[in-house]
Amino acid sequence: MHARIYQPARNAMQSGQAKTRQWVLEFVPAEARFVDPLMGWTGSGDMNSQVRLQFDSREAAEDHAKSHGIAYQVFEPKKRSHILRTNGYGDNFAATRRTAWTH
Repeated sequence: MHARIYQPARNAMQSGQAKTRQWVLEFVPAEARFVDPLMGWTGSGDMNSQVRLQFDSREAAEDHAKSHGIAYQVFEPKKRSHILRTNGYGDNFAATRRTAWTH
């Protein structure tokens, strides 16, 4: 068994950072998925691919993997750089706005 430990990225459809603070331990699939010929559903005989554990810290996830003898690989998150613009979108609605609305 081999596992991945990572922090999930934010949802591409939202600008918020919800559910990105926790660390996830997920097992790497041991076998390829197959398509059921009758129903067309995707299946697999690998039960560990359904396991997804969440931890509050990276160390807790690593400790869990070590205590259960699970080989793991840690993927460091790529931190988001915050872009603060002067005269950004919020300034269109500022109470101190002195110019006429142009667009």
